[in-house]
Amino acid sequence: FLYSKIAELGCGVLRGNSTKCNAFDIQVLLSAAVCTKAGKVVVARQFMEMSRSRVEGLLAAFPKLMNTEEQHTFIETDAVRYVYQPIEQLYMVLITTKNSNILEDLETLRLFSKVVPEYCRALTEKDVSTHAFELIFAFDEIIALGYRENVDLYRIRTYTEMESHDEIIFKMRQKAKEREAKDIMKRKAKALQRDRERGAGRTSGFGSTGLLSVPVANSSSPASTSTISSSNSGTIASSASLPARKAGRGMKLGGKSKGKDFVDALIQEGEEVADETADIASPAKLHVSAGSSLPPVNREDVHITAEEKITLEANRDGGLENMEVKGSLTVLISKPEVSRVRFHCDRGNKKIPFQTHPNIDKRAFASTGAVGLKDLERSFPINSDVGVLKWRFQTNDEAHIPLSVNCWPNPNPDGSCDVNIDYELLADDLVLQDVVITVPLPPRSAPPVVARSDGTYDHDSRNDALYWRVPLVDSDNREGSIEFTVAGANSDDFFPVVVDFVSQTLFAGLKVTSIEVIGDGETTFSSDIKFSPSSYEII
Repeated sequence: FLYSKIAELGCGVLRGNSTKCNAFDIQVLLSAAVCTKAGKVVVARQFMEMSRSRVEGLLAAFPKLMNTEEQHTFIETDAVRYVYQPIEQLYMVLITTKNSNILEDLETLRLFSKVVPEYCRALTEKDVSTHAFELIFAFDEIIALGYRENVDLYRIRTYTEMESHDEIIFKMRQKAKEREAKDIMKRKAKALQRDRERGAGRTSGFGSTGLLSVPVANSSSPASTSTISSSNSGTIASSASLPARKAGRGMKLGGKSKGKDFVDALIQEGEEVADETADIASPAKLHVSAGSSLPPVNREDVHITAEEKITLEANRDGGLENMEVKGSLTVLISKPEVSRVRFHCDRGNKKIPFQTHPNIDKRAFASTGAVGLKDLERSFPINSDVGVLKWRFQTNDEAHIPLSVNCWPNPNPDGSCDVNIDYELLADDLVLQDVVITVPLPPRSAPPVVARSDGTYDHDSRNDALYWRVPLVDSDNREGSIEFTVAGANSDDFFPVVVDFVSQTLFAGLKVTSIEVIGDGETTFSSDIKFSPSSYEII
């Protein structure tokens, strides 16, 4: 409003208030539109007051004015100037006044052409219509009252998403509370199940003087029977009126149930058992965590343990919703002779904020990467894990994703769905082992037909999931894919995709290069390095 008033006053002064200023006399951008090659408007945003018929007329005349023999990106008429750029089967068109700066218009056009693919992947008329409001909001961030704002693609994405750091932290805390509540519910459910199983073996009668007791039968005896005894004859007389029970229906405590035999047989055959049957199943589990595959470490007198966990949530379009990496470095000294030590570390080239223990010399670590006590006369505790470093890194930048996983479901006319999943290692310094990508499948669906796969895969019919396993992902084997078809499915059935792996290289890039015993030179040490996901999902 302010710009329009200033322009109106300026035109009034120049013309002596003889005529009213027209919007086409100002150096502004009038409209931004995405249209077809035939001139059909898909989405248009006007930045000055213009009627709908006027906009449709200008855009309908645009294809007729184009000259296919000449390679230009603008067309001038008596009233306006068209600045355009083809986007596959569509055109990104800017309508400006004739006296506007053509160089600035071309720069603005390039920014508009980058914004459209950001929200529309297919770049078709249908896809642009579906994301019309997102595009309009993005256009409003570029142009205000006909004039371009000082923004780039990153700022436009930030402004339109309106991300809040406090909101992200709040959602993370809410999810943590929900997970904790679910764990408590599972523990209570298991406790109640055990109580029911124990209580089912106690048969209670309502007598005048006491309760009936059922003695536990010895499971080792070949022909054990259950007998009922009472404290007096009155109890027996009162129980005589109860209906007689069929022989052989009593519970036999202490023996091995058929359910346990069945569950144990399933586990031995390699089947996965649900959590609800964990009380009757043997402790063996089918899906062993990735960390169990790491080779054992022969501990030296000085042992270093570095553990790092990543929590990542990415959307199916490739954007990063949230990523957090937490790590810690601890030391275990087993002999007093090597208790006065100093660690020399390589912190890598990533900008990770490290925090040292209050007793550690912070300045020495910041300058040279040395980890040692402030008081050189003091020594580390013996046979006790001592934390010396910790770090936390949080970002929403896709450039920091260590392993990118894309899932591309493609529904077919016959009701089936072709699914292509690929991964790419984006962090060249990482070596990931035992990568397991879990893809959910539609409930009670037929086994997927796998056309091609890098690595191995397993179909879990009970949990309706496909487990894709890749033993090693590094800089030499950084990409892989799997392609399969599932009948009776839609695109949402294959999310969230869960990723699990283990690595002996840290995301932070921290490495302990050597350990020095103060006054006695370097000494040998052992290390246990582990980087694994706490939660890694593509939703």
